[in-house]
Amino acid sequence: MRTTAPLLLLALLTACGDGDKKGPPGAGPGAGMPPAEVDVIAIAPGSATITQDLPGRLQAVRSAQVRARVEGVVEKRLFVEGTDVAAGTPLFQIDARTYQTQAAAAEADLAAAKATFDRYKPLLDIKAVSQQEFDAAQARYKQAEATLAKARLDLENAVPPAPISGRIGRALVTEGALVGKGEATHLVTIEQLDPIRVEFTQSYSDLLQLQQAVKAGKQKKADSAKVELVLEDGSIYPEKGRLQFTDLAVDPNSGAVILRAEFPNPRRDLLPGTFVRVRFPQAQLDAAIRVPQRAVQGGAQGQFVMIVDGEGKVAPRPINTVAMSGGDFIVSEGLKGGEQVIVNGLQKARPGAVVKPVPWTPGAPLLAPPPTGKPPAPTAKPSEEKK
Repeated sequence: MRTTAPLLLLALLTACGDGDKKGPPGAGPGAGMPPAEVDVIAIAPGSATITQDLPGRLQAVRSAQVRARVEGVVEKRLFVEGTDVAAGTPLFQIDARTYQTQAAAAEADLAAAKATFDRYKPLLDIKAVSQQEFDAAQARYKQAEATLAKARLDLENAVPPAPISGRIGRALVTEGALVGKGEATHLVTIEQLDPIRVEFTQSYSDLLQLQQAVKAGKQKKADSAKVELVLEDGSIYPEKGRLQFTDLAVDPNSGAVILRAEFPNPRRDLLPGTFVRVRFPQAQLDAAIRVPQRAVQGGAQGQFVMIVDGEGKVAPRPINTVAMSGGDFIVSEGLKGGEQVIVNGLQKARPGAVVKPVPWTPGAPLLAPPPTGKPPAPTAKPSEEKK
């Protein structure tokens, strides 16, 4: 009797479940609701580039701090904040009346010193003046020239120009502010944003593993000159970047190597200070199995994908991943090619359910890879688990 009760309960539950199905009694499985559609991708081996997403920060390729070179009161700001300026554009007007007076006095002193020098020169030939007097007049003339040059330079610096072309930031001083007294006051900063630079780091241990794999013939070295930029929202920046610099030393604090790349930025979409990820190509594989990242799921037993078998039923398939290729995982075990892996509609793809596979067309960007660019740790083989 104890055995009969659970069996009776199971029969009642099964009957209730069958009552929820639509269709006439005794109808076959295909007589109910039509199978749910799921987007699938047909797995096929092909060439793939192993990539790693490395964290970095955008920086201006050139940055110039405009500072006051003379002392005075700011009378006017001559630019619009947040706009592009050309090199040599006047930026501020500093009260120049003192420097105008000094320049006028220096011009008068130079004229007097020149007149004396010109008068003494022929007199020296007839011994009407001594060599000492002539030398003193010549020294006063040269000193007057230097004084006038300094006065004119101060007068020019009363209108500080843009040293480089680029995007100008907000003014750090206002009209009426006294600048240049005792120090070169920081007035504004100009940054060149096209191209824009990104500095990022790569673990030296990862770099060493890559070099060993290439030497062993397991992988081919990829063309690392061109890199991609992954923005904060996971989208890919449309312009390709170019690797410019690789540090030859390892940072003892982080154990990483510093790299630098430049990206075109004609529309000024990229701004300095933004955190980004650089998609860095590392190696090339000839016959790799690639699966979109959004198709891979993780559980207590490791990674798996949902496939549609020959009967149109959903079945889980355990896999192991070893690396990334853009937005895809590279699968080392579990898939051989020819399988139909579900990419979209996973919420409708329960194991054993009958579905209608539809070829997947990637209309939306793939989910962003982890910040480190590394896939989850590969699962162990069944034989290894027993050990």
